[in-house]
Formats: sequence, C-alpha cells, structure tokens
Amino acid sequence: MKKEFKEIAQKIVDSMTLEEAASQIKYDSPAVESKDIPAYNWWNEGLHGLARAGTATVFPQAIALAAMFDKDMLQKIGDVVATEARAKYNESTKCGDRDLYKGITMWSPNVNIFRDARWGRGQETYGEDPYLTGALGVAFIKGLQGDGKYLKTSACAKHYAVHSGPEALRHGFDAKASAKDLEETYTPAFYAAIKEADVSGVMGAYNRVNGEPACASQELVVKRLREEWGFDGYFVSDFLALMDIHENHHVTKNAVESAALALKATCDVNAGYVYREIMEAYRQGLVTEEEIRTAAVNAYTIRAALGMFSDDCEYDSIGIESLDTEESAELSYQASINSTVLLKNDGILPLNKDDIKTIAVVGPTATSIAVLEGNYNGTSSRYVTNLQGIRNAVNPETRVLYSEGSHLFNDRVQNLALEDDRLSEAETVARSSDVVVLYVGLDSTIEGEEGDTGNAFAAGDKTSLFLPESQQKLIKRVVSTGKPVIIVNNTGSAIDFSFEEENVNAIIQSWYSGQAGGQAVADIIFGQAVPGGKLPVTFYKDGTQPPMEDYSMKNRTYRYFTGEPLYPFGYGLSYTSFEYSDVQVDENDSDAPSGISVTVNVKNTGAVKADEIAELYINNQIKEKLSNGLNSGIEGLEAATDVDNQPICSLAGFERVTLEPGESKTVTFKLGERAFDTVLEDGRRVKLRGSYKLYVGGQQPDAVSEKLTGNKCLEVGTTI
Repeated sequence: MKKEFKEIAQKIVDSMTLEEAASQIKYDSPAVESKDIPAYNWWNEGLHGLARAGTATVFPQAIALAAMFDKDMLQKIGDVVATEARAKYNESTKCGDRDLYKGITMWSPNVNIFRDARWGRGQETYGEDPYLTGALGVAFIKGLQGDGKYLKTSACAKHYAVHSGPEALRHGFDAKASAKDLEETYTPAFYAAIKEADVSGVMGAYNRVNGEPACASQELVVKRLREEWGFDGYFVSDFLALMDIHENHHVTKNAVESAALALKATCDVNAGYVYREIMEAYRQGLVTEEEIRTAAVNAYTIRAALGMFSDDCEYDSIGIESLDTEESAELSYQASINSTVLLKNDGILPLNKDDIKTIAVVGPTATSIAVLEGNYNGTSSRYVTNLQGIRNAVNPETRVLYSEGSHLFNDRVQNLALEDDRLSEAETVARSSDVVVLYVGLDSTIEGEEGDTGNAFAAGDKTSLFLPESQQKLIKRVVSTGKPVIIVNNTGSAIDFSFEEENVNAIIQSWYSGQAGGQAVADIIFGQAVPGGKLPVTFYKDGTQPPMEDYSMKNRTYRYFTGEPLYPFGYGLSYTSFEYSDVQVDENDSDAPSGISVTVNVKNTGAVKADEIAELYINNQIKEKLSNGLNSGIEGLEAATDVDNQPICSLAGFERVTLEPGESKTVTFKLGERAFDTVLEDGRRVKLRGSYKLYVGGQQPDAVSEKLTGNKCLEVGTTI
C-alpha cells in the first residue's frame, strides 16, 4: 500500500480510543461517531460478477473463465465487477444502506488449486495448475483494483492456504502438506497475487495446515506471508473460521483465546464474531494495545486506499447508469463463447440450420437458470437459457421439441415411482427429431460450498465423477434411438464421459456458462461462433484419484498424474486447424524475468476465423541434471529428485491469439523468474544447471492429447 494511505490510517487510529480501534477490526465495523466515520461492512463478493447485491452482469463461473486462458479478458471482467461494485456502493451509501454486499472490499478471487475433481468449490477456482491460477488471478486482481490514484475496489486472494476440500470436514480438518507441495503447488498463486498484482487483501482458510489453524498460523501468515513475501495489506478470516479454532480444531479453549491467537498471527479483520472478545483478551493480557491498533491501521489503510477518507476519489461519481450495460452484456456473451470447450466432435458440428427441420432439446439443464449462474453469483436482467438459445438460433420454420427427460438429481424426487417418469417422453421427442441436443450436468445446489448445497451426504463435494444416475439413464435412453446426439454439459468440474465418448457424436463442456450461456452454446452448435476454450482441469476416469483427504500432490493433476486421463489439461477442439512452426529460443531476452523467451509461428490452416490458445510446457529432466555433475554442491538435492515426486511437465506460458483463415502470427512467451525452478523436499527453490526441454503447441505434450487432436507439440531445448 502507498505510504500516504498508511499515514492517513495511522493518524485516524491514533486518535481513537482503544475500544474504538478494537471495534474496527470486525467485518461489520460500526460507526465511530466521535470521528464522524460511518459504519462499514467488509463483506462483498465478486467471483465472476458482482454477487448477492441485486442486478449485475453475470459472467461465466470462474472455472469457465479459466478455460479462456486469456489474461486480458479476465482483467476486463475484473474491471466490470469493480465498476458495478462502485456503482452499488455509491448509490446505496446515498440511501444510508451500509449492509453486507454493498461495500468495495471484494473477497475475490479464489486462487486455491483444484487438486481433486470431486471438490464442490473447485468451480470457484482457476483450475489445477499453479502457473495458470497465478497468472489469471493477477489479471483479475488488476481489473478489480484498477490503476488510479485510489483502489477501484480492494481484491482479496483466498483461501490461504492448502484448501480444497473435503467440504464436509473443513471446519475441523488438518490438511497435511509437505514443504515441497506447499512451495510447488499450494502457495505460488498467492505469491504471484502479492508480488505481481499487489493484492490488497488475503483471506485465510477454515482448515488447519500441518496442525495450525490457517487463519492463525505463525508459519503461513507471519513467517511466509508477512516476513518472507512482505505482504502489507490486510488479512481477513473466512466467515466464522475463528470460531472453528476452539469449537472444531480444539487448539484453544474459548473465543477469547481464539481471538488472541488470530490477532498475534496478524489477522486484521475477523469475518465473524470472535473479535467481539478482543477487549477481553486485552484485559486478560493475551494481546497488547499495539497489536490491536496495528490491525486497525492495516484495515484503515485499505479504507484510505479506497478513498473513503478523501473527497477526490475518481470513482465516487460512478452511478446506476454503469450497471448492467450493453457493453458488459456483450463481454459476458463473449466470455461464454471463449470459455466453451469442445471435447468431442465426429464432424457433426457445426450444424447447418438449413438442414434441420426438427430438433430435440432434451435434459434437466435445458431450462435452468441455475446452470447459467454457478455459485457466488449476481442476478442478471437478461438470462438466455439453453433451450431459449436453441430457439433463437434455428430457422423460424424449424420445429423445436423439448423434454426435461429426467430429474437433475435422484435424491430430489420425493416419490420414487416418478424417478424415471420423463424417459418415455424424451425417447419420443428424440425419435421425432433430426438431431438431439442433450443438456446435462449439475448446478450449485448439488456441487458447491458446504452449507449451500442439498447433497448433505457430501456437503457439496461429488462422491464420484459420473453424472447422477437419473441422467445416465436418460443419456442411454436417448442414445438407444439411434439419432445423432450432441451432449452439452453444465458443470463446474470434471465428469467421466467414458460412455458418452464412445456413444455420442459430440460433447461440449459449457461449465456454468453466464447470463448469455444458452445463446453462446447455441451459436457454437450452429457455427455462428467457434469454440476456443481449453480445459483448466484434467477430466479423469472415475476411481483414478487418491483419497480426497490426502493432500499429497502425488498422482494429482496433470503435473503428477501417472494414469491415462479421459481428457487432459489444456485440451480442447476447434472448428478449424492450426499449424505451429519455426519455434525459437532467445536465451538473452532482458525483458523476460527469467532472461529466456520463446517464439513460435501459429497459422490458421482451416476455413473459419478462430481463436487458438498456444501453450508452452517445461520438462525439467531431473535425472540428466543429476548426472551432469553441475549441481553436486546443492545440499539435499538427491532427496528432492525422486522421480515420483517431480512434475512430469509444467505449464510455463500461454497466449490466446485470433486468426483469420490462412493467417499467421508470431506468439512470444516470456518465461517467468520461477519457470526453471526445482523445489526440493524441504521447500527450497533451486535452479538446476543443465538443459531443459520446452514444448509448444495447442495442448500439452502427452500421448492422450496427441491422440485426441492428431497434433504433436514442437520441441526445443534451452540451457541455464
């Protein structure tokens, strides 16, 4: 934070009584009447659009935004979120409404690693890769915070750290993570948020990490976040997480002790009620006046940076006219297009609408608004459902037949006799059509956050990677008609489509697709738009993942998984083809943080304009570096180079490029300062001297990707 904002905060807090200062480190900070400071509620959400505050632009869910592999667009989306949050804040303040979800401290983005495909909240993340997550998190934070004199809004990277389920156990769970996994996987995105985006807030997780409550961790927060990384923003607990310290983790005896433990770990703002006991902790000698005032200064520095104590903030004039605009709606639609991933296409897509006389729209997500929204969402004024999108896209004379086909989830059916009551209708509709578009999936009432979902047995997590049994029956019934079938899947996570891969014509992953999601996927189906998303997560075959409670990264994500995925990370098909050529390495690029950059020529060799996502991966070749004798002086190196404990390959660069038919462009990757790091077992980062293999292409360099796409990555070497 800028020095001037810290000075403003210090001056204000110094003028308060200790009781007044203590009252300001709660998320629902009351007014300080003696200073003419109004009440402020810190809690607001903006994961993929301004959330829970009424009308706002609803963008595709965060996992879908990750599938765009597009830093520039994500920054633009962050800016829209900030604009709409400022508009709500300014207008509600005029009305004297200072309640939650009306502020400009956004508790977004979620930069946790989606390490297990069953995790319900994985939809809130940017996927399974720490580099991708960090790069997209940085872009979104920059969009939220702006580049003006004041912060447009305050961003908050969450949930620090080692947090990715299981949801049912999170309040008392101890996530055991090795020093290597902490440094290599679980914390890099937070590091990037601080070092590259100067994020103003960090939120702690519910769970313990290696025995310490994440919101009161000396190791994670004081040593790593504050001292090693130099984070000078505010640290906030997750909601009610400090109560867990005594009620579920049993690290302390009561709320007074929990308040003291958190404050001494520099938790500045308590989302919850434990800091109501902070003055009692002071009276018992468990915390000092300096610790209370330091937390209040950290909190007030953010408020000063947001312009709350100034009369020249450039964002104070943003009003209701900036909400739900045509421009933001178009951006949301484009994000829905760019995030859609084509998983299979036997040539049926795109459909020629002039050839379609009757089309069947079948499935429990066809008319759902919930699958457009995901969780942590706002309310749009202009939803286009999947069914409506098809109606909008076909010729006026084309007959659209609709059947719900099945219930979304078996357990939702109160009368078991009605469990399969829609199947015969679906079969009839399918048999009467030229082609079937079958909309399946989940929604945020099934997968999501503990307490928000209806599948109480899993608290928001999935118990398997298959669709619910009711939908599996529907798919098989429709397939049995012999009609061409296109599956569109609305989920926030991976699904095992082994049966569908063998038995349907096309599969589209549409995620929780945003307010215009139905229109976007229909336009893709009929060739008015081209799918250009790539998977930010691996689609596994069910049963191939380790136990969810095991936080070791061994055999998790594409970087460590030794099995055969159904669809790999970084994979996605197009309606055109691309050719990669002339890959070059510059080992003396002063503009690249690592000093190394890679260029490659990408050509659209097909017949339609389309986007391509060029991906660059590094293979560290650990064994070769051990044998070359150049790294023998590094203590502990041999223990760190267990083949099973090193990434197979790692994403180190990506760029999205738009190409006309026949057009070529040169794509440049400037590799980051950590791109060639090896993390030892004790968590130390070292740069091993020797040669490195680099792979460039439209997917990762694995056999399954090559088989699915028919393409191979280009390979080139470099030496450090």
